[in-house]
Amino acid sequence: MTFWKTIAAAALLAVAGGAAHAADVEKPKLTLGVGGKPLLYYLPLTIAERKGFFKEEGLEVEINDFGGGAKSLQALVGGSVDVVTGAYEHTIRMQAKGQDIRAVIELGRFPGIVLAVKKEKADAIKSPADLKGAKVGVTAPGSSTNFFVNYLIAKAGGNPKDAAYIGVGGGAGAVAAMKKGEIEAISNLDPVISKLEADGDIVVIADSRTEKGTKEIFGGSNPAAVVYLKQDFIEANPKTVQAIVNAFHKSLKWLETASADDIVATVPEAYYLGDRSLYERAVEASRETYSRTGIIPEDGMKSALDMLVQFDEELAKANVDLSKTFTDTFVKKAAGGS
Repeated sequence: MTFWKTIAAAALLAVAGGAAHAADVEKPKLTLGVGGKPLLYYLPLTIAERKGFFKEEGLEVEINDFGGGAKSLQALVGGSVDVVTGAYEHTIRMQAKGQDIRAVIELGRFPGIVLAVKKEKADAIKSPADLKGAKVGVTAPGSSTNFFVNYLIAKAGGNPKDAAYIGVGGGAGAVAAMKKGEIEAISNLDPVISKLEADGDIVVIADSRTEKGTKEIFGGSNPAAVVYLKQDFIEANPKTVQAIVNAFHKSLKWLETASADDIVATVPEAYYLGDRSLYERAVEASRETYSRTGIIPEDGMKSALDMLVQFDEELAKANVDLSKTFTDTFVKKAAGGS
């Protein structure tokens, strides 16, 4: 066989293999919801998309960015998306409401969320308890960034209801809201926080981008971004769910060894917020947050619940079975385990 015939045969086999793989999954075309796709919190999603990991698993994924995690959750409950990359806390809150929504892979082991105040307000707002009456920018009301500041205010002895929460998204709009003075404090993630820090616009009050910072805030680990779906979808489409988890697991493994340059070169330029070198620094600052195994540890689940009951009266009264918020079956198979 000639060289070119060999290449052609290999190409045909690859196409045939991809088609066979696509035929294996019950639902090859999926709609995925996310709240703030450019945030480093959701970097594994962008990697799976840009590196072709979804396609390798026989999936065609349409991504809808809703600007905040609460909105992507609403889309899943309403049926306009099949799967969500969002905060683990949402699975707990939905269990309390009698809706069986489960995470299938952990993407982030630390929240990576930062609470900061406008530099000019730093003398007046030294603690989360000082946010009474303040306008606090969050990605979207009811999202993980909102939960984070709620918890910090309650922990400091304040009432989370005394602050005003304004949805600013997770990109250039969030930066602009702080610079224009539309908000006095912000609970957000990188690269937004790194951009505001570099420009001297904010003073950080609480930082969960590192293991040390997360332990200081929560007393232990606290799971962040996960992939979650309705349990009935999981039961009806196990091969599809396995393909989704496989793609995200590839992202986590790729991130373990990729250089900051590799990551920056992979994501869209719009993610840089106009400053490529700053984005590269933000990537390095966030490396520690990504999950090493894709599995949420039991103490992490408990930590997330303990956080939520601090400010959510309905959840404090509910009987939540944490074992129903996450299933590790798919990620273990993706990792080659039993």
